[in-house]
Amino acid sequence: MSLVWLNGHLCESAQAHVSLADRGLTLGDGLFETLRVQNGRVCHLDLHMQRLQHGGAVLGLAVPSAAMVAQAAQALLQAAGVQNGSARLTVTRGVAPRGLLPPQQGEPTVFMTVTAGEAKVSSVSLMTSQTIRRDEQSPLNCLKSLNYLPNILARQEAARAGCDEALLLNVRGRVAETTISTVVIQEGNAFFTPSVGEGALPGVARAVLLQTGLLREEPLSLARLKAADGLYLINSLSMRQVTAFDGVSVRQCPAGLSRLCAALDISLPASEGV
Repeated sequence: MSLVWLNGHLCESAQAHVSLADRGLTLGDGLFETLRVQNGRVCHLDLHMQRLQHGGAVLGLAVPSAAMVAQAAQALLQAAGVQNGSARLTVTRGVAPRGLLPPQQGEPTVFMTVTAGEAKVSSVSLMTSQTIRRDEQSPLNCLKSLNYLPNILARQEAARAGCDEALLLNVRGRVAETTISTVVIQEGNAFFTPSVGEGALPGVARAVLLQTGLLREEPLSLARLKAADGLYLINSLSMRQVTAFDGVSVRQCPAGLSRLCAALDISLPASEGV
């Protein structure tokens, strides 16, 4: 039986319904967070809530409290019997009449789903998107909205080129992020990532690495990515090492991969260990 937490109640997924007039469906007017679950607990909930609350402030959208999210996650994880995996929290503006301007009074739609699994380490090929750029001046860069169409287009572009993932540059032509991950490069024993001011989403895994002091922010050019001693794509649920970038092989550093995985508490497959 598949379960969902919807507006304060647990119910079977087949019985959970969202109105056709919900602005999350009709306009993508909403936010989401994908949270890692480890040993029956949500990881780094405080960092996810900081981003969600900031997104709510930008959009003028009421979001649930950290206490409510924690209670919902605990109830759903226990009911679903999920110990390791992910939880997705979605908050929409809710039901409203047609038109772009949100109603002054409204009730958000809030729901959470869970999926069993483990944080993964994998190898991917990467290409630079030629069709999509991140506008580093946009206030939407700092939140996870329900509108992912630019990322979807870039991912489709990568698939047509036979690649696993697409790199997104900003308007100035510098590195921002990929469609679902923070970009990290290794130079010697040091690790670097673009700042939020470059158009990068303030990812949670990124924040964890910055807090440990292992990761530093610097503007990144395509040339630095291609010359790096290691190129990694990180998010809350995965660590991906890039083996090919724009058709050229990328250097691999098992020791660097191990350091990043250890800092993020992600287990390396036996074949990747050093």
